[in-house]
Amino acid sequence: MDNLEVGDLLLCTVDRIVGTVVFVKTIVENREVEGSIVMSEIAPGRIRNIRDYVVPKKKIVCKVLRISPQGNIELSLRRVSPKERKEVIEQEKQEKSYISILKSVLGEKLEETIKQISKEDRIFSFLEEAKINPQKLEKIAGKENSEKILEILKTQKKKKTTIKKEIHLTTINPNGITLIKKTLEIFKGINVKYISAGRYSLELESEDIKSADKKIRDLMNAAEKESRRLGIDFEVK
Repeated sequence: MDNLEVGDLLLCTVDRIVGTVVFVKTIVENREVEGSIVMSEIAPGRIRNIRDYVVPKKKIVCKVLRISPQGNIELSLRRVSPKERKEVIEQEKQEKSYISILKSVLGEKLEETIKQISKEDRIFSFLEEAKINPQKLEKIAGKENSEKILEILKTQKKKKTTIKKEIHLTTINPNGITLIKKTLEIFKGINVKYISAGRYSLELESEDIKSADKKIRDLMNAAEKESRRLGIDFEVK
């Protein structure tokens, strides 16, 4: 599961409930895999009846907490915001639309093509990247089919979503303002806004929630390392 990372959002189907653990099924790299959610990650506060939140066959959006070396996936339901839930469901609908487009062009070759695409990324993310770098799609579907697929995709209007994060940067260093500005320079391509003393918001608009979220998380990790080096307290809210 090379394409799966901690923090990723997955659309899952509740499979069964065993005691205080919920087991779900999801699709990763074009194959069905199982994940688990412990009681404390179902919802905040005390849970009197777990079935008030999850029942078999219900579709839920979960966040990846941990992936063990054996491939076990630990998930959270409570850490998914309403906005994230909505965006994942919207993207899932868009992915189904993309599969229909592939089928209309590829016919019987659809299944094999999806298998090859899924080895590299999700269908949605792969085709979004193919609009900029069509060579990847050409290698799998051929030049003629690739051109037909991309032509159809260009006629579709897609809704953009905005990923938002908030960070706190504080320091007692005399030249703290200069050091904080240096740290914020790491967020190239991200809309950085000053909120109040030490608080900054990060915003990135994209049609692909997964790649946008990954970009912000990668930059936050880089900024955190730079902050430590400069003696700045870095906190994510």
